[in-house]
Amino acid sequence: MTRSARPARFTLHPDFAVGDVDPRLFGSFVEHLGRCVYTGIHEPGHPTADGAGLRGDVLDLIRELGVTAIRYPGGNFVSGHKWEDSVGPVDQRPRRLDLAWRSTETHRFGLSEFIRFVRAVGPQAEPMMAVNLGTRGVAEAIELQEYANHPSGTALSDLRAAHGDKDPYDIRLWCLGNEMDGPWQTGHKTAEEYGRLAAETARAMRQIDPALELVACGSSGRSMETFAAWEATVLAETYDLVDHISLHAYYEETDGDRDSFLASAVDMESFIETAVATCDHIGARLKSTKRINLSFDEWNVWYQRRTALRPEEDWQEAPRLLEDHYTVTDAVVLGSLLIALLRHADRVTIACLAQLVNVIAPILTEPGGPAWRQTTFHPFAQASRHGRGRVLDVRVDSPTYDTAKFGAVPLLHATAVRADDGTVTVFAVNRGQTEPLPLEVTLLGMDLTTVVEHTAVADADPEARNTLDDPERVTPHDVAGTRLGDGVLTATLEPLSWNVIRLA
Repeated sequence: MTRSARPARFTLHPDFAVGDVDPRLFGSFVEHLGRCVYTGIHEPGHPTADGAGLRGDVLDLIRELGVTAIRYPGGNFVSGHKWEDSVGPVDQRPRRLDLAWRSTETHRFGLSEFIRFVRAVGPQAEPMMAVNLGTRGVAEAIELQEYANHPSGTALSDLRAAHGDKDPYDIRLWCLGNEMDGPWQTGHKTAEEYGRLAAETARAMRQIDPALELVACGSSGRSMETFAAWEATVLAETYDLVDHISLHAYYEETDGDRDSFLASAVDMESFIETAVATCDHIGARLKSTKRINLSFDEWNVWYQRRTALRPEEDWQEAPRLLEDHYTVTDAVVLGSLLIALLRHADRVTIACLAQLVNVIAPILTEPGGPAWRQTTFHPFAQASRHGRGRVLDVRVDSPTYDTAKFGAVPLLHATAVRADDGTVTVFAVNRGQTEPLPLEVTLLGMDLTTVVEHTAVADADPEARNTLDDPERVTPHDVAGTRLGDGVLTATLEPLSWNVIRLA
């Protein structure tokens, strides 16, 4: 229930800022899971496929989405993965059982194909490679590093050249395993076990290249019983050897509690702030001047209660798994999660929407057929396009509503980003489901006179979604009546809406 009908307000001033946005905040994730790779990004024989088998229609949408760092090859998949299986002549690569998703992996798409894919996306994209610290360890990690990055003159760098890639891949960003705190993870470890292994791996990789960026595994979720204690133990071993620690979080509507679902970013922001506090506590204990940043390298709306691996589907190739079809409500929540990441851009320097195509993804495809944008595509694409610059400090004064999980929550969730040319973009979500929300923003110290545009993702039907038969059902639409005068922006946010207001 809304506690007040008054407008939501905040003030912007360029001297009060959170920090600069790292472009890698708009990263994504490609895992060998379901149809993310096969018939997602890679489908030889598709009418739009290029010579490498990459779907041209999907590449066009990925470029429009604006993704930057792309994490690969997992995810849970990596903890049983032998990187050697994914290189060399495709017809000689082995078929293997993937224990994580009970599928059969053919390795028709492997490391070199992934690098070609990243390069095809464009210069804004970079690879983020995960190494297997579940069933493998230090030796395999540095062998992969040598194969991928060493110029020439060694057994593995020359093997890469023999496989057709003379030039090194120059992968700069590496994840030291995946979700090693999770009992579901192949090769699951205690914090002590993982911390030592991650430290040994990081030290060896830095002996080859001290300038790498390394991400240690943090908790797989804030609800893990070991959360915070896990981070503290791992960082005590790795603090001077890594640059980031990871966070993972997924959200879904449960038991019809849409009010709490719309407030999911309350949990995400608390997760971030607690992780930062833990990192800084360990830094203080170690008397270090170094600062560990956060890699939120898995996040999304994911209806996990709908996920079931059925025995009759075991060991299929690229089965249809985790193909959530997102609604307007999901898009608004995803937009709010983007706002949460931007509001912590001083410490969250990498984030990966999981995943990119078909699997809990903003893009869906049909084999041999079309690709289309899900509702969640639009907030991400708009944030990536207009959320580059310096995040301003937004302190919201808003009416509230009651939630079962989080108590009283502001109806307005917002942030603002000032670009290098002085233009400002306000990103705002109205969490209220039935009533429009008046917004007033006071602008100080900025020469802003014009509303360039105000668009919203909203719909009279909160369950509206984009489908194969109606792929443009939900798109951003123009909002009338937004004004800027005498240093005050006034607007009305539609019920249950994601809003982008650009000022110049």
